Amino acid sequence: MARMDLRPLGVAVDELLGEAVRDENAAHMAVLDGALAEKLAVVQAGWGQKYADRVHQKGKLTTWERIDLLKDAGSAVRPFGSLVNWGRAFKGSRRLAPGAGVVTAFVRVCDRWTIVIANDNTIASGAWWPKTPEKIQRAQELAQRLRLPVIYLVDCSGLFLPEQANSFSGRTGAGFIFKRNALLSAEGVPQIAGVFGDCIAGGGYMPIISDRVYMTEQAYMVIAGAALIKGAKSQALTSLDIGGPEVHVGQSGCADVRVPDDPTCIAAIRREIERLPTTAVAFYRHGQRPTPPRLPPAELPQLFPVNHRHTYDVREVIARLVDGSLFHEVLPHTGQEIIVGVARVQGLWVGILANNQAPTDHPTQPGAKRAGGILYRDGIAKLAAFSRACDADGLTMIWLQDIGGFDIGVEAEARGLLGYGSSLIYTNSTNQTPMFTVLLRKASGAGYYAMAGHPYDPVLQLSTPITRQAVMEGRTLAIATYNSKLDDNFEIATQDPAERAEIEQGMTETAARIEADMDPVASASRMDTDEIVPVAELRAWLEVVVEAAYQSIGYRRVKNPRIWALHDLEALSPRVRDVVDARAVPAALTAVLDPDEQLLAPTVGTWRPALAEGALVGEGTLLGTIERVGEPLRVLAPEGVHGVATELRAGPAPVQRGERLLALDEPAAGAGAAVQRAAAGRSEGLLGLRAPMSGTVWRSPAPNDPPFVRPGDTVERRATIGLLEVMKTFMPLLAPEHCVLERWAVEDGGAVDADQPIAWLRPISDILDEP
Repeated sequence: MARMDLRPLGVAVDELLGEAVRDENAAHMAVLDGALAEKLAVVQAGWGQKYADRVHQKGKLTTWERIDLLKDAGSAVRPFGSLVNWGRAFKGSRRLAPGAGVVTAFVRVCDRWTIVIANDNTIASGAWWPKTPEKIQRAQELAQRLRLPVIYLVDCSGLFLPEQANSFSGRTGAGFIFKRNALLSAEGVPQIAGVFGDCIAGGGYMPIISDRVYMTEQAYMVIAGAALIKGAKSQALTSLDIGGPEVHVGQSGCADVRVPDDPTCIAAIRREIERLPTTAVAFYRHGQRPTPPRLPPAELPQLFPVNHRHTYDVREVIARLVDGSLFHEVLPHTGQEIIVGVARVQGLWVGILANNQAPTDHPTQPGAKRAGGILYRDGIAKLAAFSRACDADGLTMIWLQDIGGFDIGVEAEARGLLGYGSSLIYTNSTNQTPMFTVLLRKASGAGYYAMAGHPYDPVLQLSTPITRQAVMEGRTLAIATYNSKLDDNFEIATQDPAERAEIEQGMTETAARIEADMDPVASASRMDTDEIVPVAELRAWLEVVVEAAYQSIGYRRVKNPRIWALHDLEALSPRVRDVVDARAVPAALTAVLDPDEQLLAPTVGTWRPALAEGALVGEGTLLGTIERVGEPLRVLAPEGVHGVATELRAGPAPVQRGERLLALDEPAAGAGAAVQRAAAGRSEGLLGLRAPMSGTVWRSPAPNDPPFVRPGDTVERRATIGLLEVMKTFMPLLAPEHCVLERWAVEDGGAVDADQPIAWLRPISDILDEP
């Protein structure tokens, strides 16, 4: 029987990062989470206790009190669109409109997930503000795509008239809500409405198209309220006289049931939900029980670096999101900048698609590395193939996005990156299986689109407090804007002081504006993302949306795991793995030892040394690389060699076969053990910290900051010693063990080649062993 073997993923956080780094990351995230919590508290409070008291004086409950009665006891409410309109002022109002005056949320009712749409009656009596219609429509869209029951808790005084031009007309104006009502009804999605108070003008259509309509004794639904009728027809009537429950339940038939008060209405709505078919989640679990991750989600804040340019291991993130921290990676040997595979969330199968931030093996240059967080050809093809397979199998997809963009340059274009990108765009545009996208951190340029960003219709897109969503970084965009004023090094070209000052100010203001636009709160306010979620709560959110995706049965394809299309990819992957492994093993040549104790080049090419003058050389020591036709070959010391490197050939430089690379001197007395350590990558008894790929070495977090460590400092295991910059991405250089930084091998800001020593470390164990 075909099956997917899930394997343990991830390690304890203290094995990944030093304590100081973990604490710094967690403290930074705690500040951001606290600021987010303060904003969400403002939204939930509406216009405050004064207005809540007014609602109570009318014998009614507030919106959140109604939701609390509606939900299953002990279950969490998951609002989305909470920060719509955050910070936005409106004509005719001295107050803001938190959450656009409406609550939209996933709410569990009678063990079924529902979408609740509830007017906030503490904000201008539940009026519709600009973006209120769009927020309601977004919730209706979610319900339609997941076939979730919709519950309307209506208490709405109509459009906020001073801003009616921004909410009445247009393709997504208020009237489109009622079309959504009709589409939901046409597709058989249950809609249940409770009317608790005002329901004026077009708002009356929202409950009337619902399958069940309940009205309390204080509720009314009217095309025109009493004040308008008095002005138009000089009739002194109340709104209850015009369209109260006596009219619509007893006469017009526009509502179904009359109830005395809010609690009775909520209880009736719960009974209606209980009559609906039960959830199919247990059926689709195939006998599996929901299991929490083995590695706690609470550790997630410790994993994300303070600086958004620094890298992290996305596999460790996945391990803290999926059941049991178990994962089956698909096609792991190709397109390594992308991680795809299957796992379970709440016992339900999901496909995971994630950007890998770590440097990865270059597919055509053995031994070379390239930056992560970028889309290259093989990774794009891998995403498209896996996404198509998940769609064919009905496997809910979770996209974990942290993307800097697409690869660029002559090689990228020649390898057909545009064509492969188009294939991925087509795949994600035509998928029928639910996709959920999490913007973990960067969401940049066309990479944001390719990784199932909002324009490609994920059912829900979540951001985190560290999400940065924009075409490009602020500084980069400022350079692009003022490119004609800059030289080849992107420095201001003019020597005129006044013009320089003007350009500097313009670039600074442009960069600052873009940085502000990238703030996830600004994105949420514009509805460019659905909700901002603390990273520690991502697992809880995924439990909700994955269960919601499997709740209804019969409306979409969900295949038995035995006949997944993914097995076809698995059947091909061993052959792919063998080919890739054979190609990816870095080729190595042995230098030639001549009678004069010189080591000679074994082939022709471009020589790059990997050690310094005076370094100890032993059998198997990496001397450097010789690049031949774009392929770097490692050059190792031959058998029986023991000595000190002298007359080292500088590089990069052309070299012919048989030319001298270096000479060997006799080591000092007692250096035999040191020579052995040199073969293991050590020098003078020191452990060499080597560059995993070519880049620029930085010793401090930022230009004006103190260095991470100084020579002579003791460094704990997995602590950050420096940074390696590759394509504007910074990879922390971590101490491999508890040690002392003896000296740097590369200047601050200096270029380094792959496998070249960056720093020399003395292990604490060696110090303790000294007499």
